[in-house]
Amino acid sequence: MRRWEGGDPGVSNQKTPTTILLTPERKFHSFGYAARDFYHDLDPNEAKQWLYLEKFKMKLHTTGDLTMDTDLTAANGKNVKALEIFAYALQYFKEQALKELSDQAGSDFENSDVRWVITVPAIWKQPAKQFMRQAAYQAGLASPENSEQLIIALEPEAASIYCRKLRLHQMIELSSKAAVNGYSSSDSVGAGFAQAKEHVRRNRQSRTFLVENVIGEIWSELEEGDKYVVVDSGGGTVDLTVHQIRLPEGHLKELYKATGGPYGSLGVDYEFEKLLCKIFGEDFIEQFKIKRPAAWVDLMIAFESRKRAAAPDRTNPLNITLPFSFIDYYKKFRGHSVEHALRKSNVDFVKWSSQGMLRMSPDAMNALFKPTIDSIIEHLRDLFQKPEVSTVKFLFLVGGFAEAPLLQQAVQAAFGDKCRIIVPQDVGLTILKGAVLFGLDPAVIKVRRSPLTYGVGVLNRYVEGKHPPEKLLVKDGTRWCTDVFDKFISADQSVALGELVKRSYTPAKPSQLVIIINIYSSEHDDVSFITDPGVKKCGTLRLDLTGTSGTAVPPRREIQTLMQFGDTEIKATAIDIATSKSVKVGIDFLNY
Repeated sequence: MRRWEGGDPGVSNQKTPTTILLTPERKFHSFGYAARDFYHDLDPNEAKQWLYLEKFKMKLHTTGDLTMDTDLTAANGKNVKALEIFAYALQYFKEQALKELSDQAGSDFENSDVRWVITVPAIWKQPAKQFMRQAAYQAGLASPENSEQLIIALEPEAASIYCRKLRLHQMIELSSKAAVNGYSSSDSVGAGFAQAKEHVRRNRQSRTFLVENVIGEIWSELEEGDKYVVVDSGGGTVDLTVHQIRLPEGHLKELYKATGGPYGSLGVDYEFEKLLCKIFGEDFIEQFKIKRPAAWVDLMIAFESRKRAAAPDRTNPLNITLPFSFIDYYKKFRGHSVEHALRKSNVDFVKWSSQGMLRMSPDAMNALFKPTIDSIIEHLRDLFQKPEVSTVKFLFLVGGFAEAPLLQQAVQAAFGDKCRIIVPQDVGLTILKGAVLFGLDPAVIKVRRSPLTYGVGVLNRYVEGKHPPEKLLVKDGTRWCTDVFDKFISADQSVALGELVKRSYTPAKPSQLVIIINIYSSEHDDVSFITDPGVKKCGTLRLDLTGTSGTAVPPRREIQTLMQFGDTEIKATAIDIATSKSVKVGIDFLNY
């Protein structure tokens, strides 16, 4: 769905902003541009009663201890449950999508006709994925009984699947020095190149080189064992994934687990806010955001469209219109004009223009991008140090922030000599299109790397000299060593799709009806005890034994649990060996 109502001037609106508006009674009102525009038009006193939230996706990543009760703060300072907000947003998408499908097909589509795929950043941890699934259940996309109606996909993987399907003419190669498929750019290859040259002439500032002649998919150049990096840079996060091709089916193997960090384009917005604080004072900006929230949003919209106009060799300044209420409120707050503040602030690159605008030199704008872009380049440098990444052939730059010429140029300058750098044409929608392909064939990614070491705490027979004395526990005359970390899977270990880890557990007392086993995780793989530094309890495995045994309780029951890891989410099942009945099992990363 390309057209969201009420897009902004100067910004192609294929994406809708993550904004949501609830009525004073906390009922869903609107989402995206519609929410933003309605909120703006409210009388300021009335607006204080409404709950307006924006850019709330990052909260799931930045909250270390995410639970079902995590709160989000609205623009008026009131708290709302994050789960509620995500459920409202997903429910809105569901209704929009079903309506669009029904309109296009001319007959009603039911939710049961649809398989939903939700994409999440790779750096989100298990709790965030489970949280997303809960929100989707609450929104009615699927239910715990029909859990396979909803797939959670990782964004860089979705992007990677899509990049494999690209033909050369759908890509823009950033380095014009590479001969493309054996033609150097000086050979005239007829109309295709004439078009490309025309494109280059028109887009002087982007200096991209477009290949129009279609010579099959880019994969005709990739052989078995070739590697490529997908750099997915969005609003909130940047994810890096390295994949390797496995022929004959061309399945992907993830060589290097997805890493990344909160270095998205929101970092640029944050720098702009810091600049405003420097000029007008932090106390004023804080007040202004609370007292005139709609005008603050206006200012950020004005900034957004200028942000997209930033380019490496731009020479003319960028003008950002200050909302009237900003100028007005500043005068009341400080007793002197905005113009005076700019003159006094000695921020060199920002001037006041007579039309009531902030005039930023290109250098000033580029400086706002610098911290975020530096973090991304730094992160990529670390990645290229890894031995398994040394021979990468291609680097695909995808995600919304990949549209920024400044980022493209920085990546090209830093890594252009190591591999070919490619930006798909509709780069912001790469993930969406890949997610659809993934939903049609979830088995396309065959091997993943586990981001953490997972295991449980168990008792082992105590071995003199091997086990530390403080871990000794004597029970009924038997010597046990406690707190042993029984590893299911190690960090960075390759996990095939659907790979199972089997373990058998015996209840401490035969009559026990519920076994609760704590699951622990660590970023290191050399873990011996659950008390080691860096080991965190991350979830619980609950085995419900009621109703599994017949009349006679066998003297020693053995419950075999199977955990499935290779998928984007971790699943568990269990069987009572004596009766070979299956045992109800839940694995929970949110409430434990």
